[in-house]
Amino acid sequence: MDLEKESGAMESSVEVDVGSSGGQISEPYVGMEFESEDAARSFYAEYASRVGFVVRVMQRRRSGIDGRTLARRLGCNKQGFSPNQKGALGPEKKPRPSAREGCNATILVKMEKSGKWVVTRFVKEHNHPLVVTANGFSTEGDKDKKIEELTMELERQEQLCATYREKLLSFMKNIEDETEELSAKIQVIVENVRRVESQVQKHSRHR
Repeated sequence: MDLEKESGAMESSVEVDVGSSGGQISEPYVGMEFESEDAARSFYAEYASRVGFVVRVMQRRRSGIDGRTLARRLGCNKQGFSPNQKGALGPEKKPRPSAREGCNATILVKMEKSGKWVVTRFVKEHNHPLVVTANGFSTEGDKDKKIEELTMELERQEQLCATYREKLLSFMKNIEDETEELSAKIQVIVENVRRVESQVQKHSRHR
């Protein structure tokens, strides 16, 4: 039975991107067993890293008694389609490219009475290219997203540097102004001292 059709609480999906473990990773198959949900998720994430896609952690079915997770569905991050937001963006703004392409690659694992987690469904085929990168495997959309994030972070750091530079220049200017003011005050004091000494010397001569 499909996880979406079963009763129980369902959660929104999140994405998981992990690096390859470096070892040979076998392919999932129906009937494959794991000691825990985490073990199943780790296995599928490593498999995805080796094959060349990013995992989206999708719905889960929970027990209505104690809230335990009874089943979990994982899939490619290109599953589904993003809603059309053309009207909300306005005529002058172009919609951002979507990473969703309706990919059906998925795996469903359920907890048996024995406590083990068993693969009950595995869809291998993707409807998009799988791309190899220098650091592992990912899709083109994920690379573009990462580049965009790094570019935004670089711009933010440059803005911070510009702000710090302005503050430093302002601080140095204040120090320079205060130094000139202090020098002027010292010069006045020195002149006053010389004037007093000159008057004292004149009084001493008249005596």
